[in-house]
Amino acid sequence: MGKAMRLYWGYIAVAALIVAWTQQWALPIIAALSIAVFAYASFQVPVWCGAVNRDGRTYCRNNAYGVLMGCRNRQHRWQKLKMIVLRSKVGDVSRAVFPTAKEKFNAFLAVAGLLSAIAAVIVPVFTGD
Repeated sequence: MGKAMRLYWGYIAVAALIVAWTQQWALPIIAALSIAVFAYASFQVPVWCGAVNRDGRTYCRNNAYGVLMGCRNRQHRWQKLKMIVLRSKVGDVSRAVFPTAKEKFNAFLAVAGLLSAIAAVIVPVFTGD
């Protein structure tokens, strides 16, 4: 139970974030949960590596942590981040960063967490809270 909790705590944070927005919890709590969801999905969720192998046609299937991070191979560790920054082909980026539906879902969680954090910071500015 402890290992599963350590690996998948971010999904509990996602559920808490949804409840926080629907129940209108305090905005600092929403911001903290949003940042936690973004960090979990980007750097800790268990996924496949998905970095391009040396042959240039296949993708790594080793285990990795986070949508943006690579596996234990040194050349894969930052390859996915470099592909996003130095985009050569959009199709290559999407196949490397999002090889399966699980990675696409986790990328959606990362973007949603980031947008939620931005909204939690901006809402008080416009509402005067």
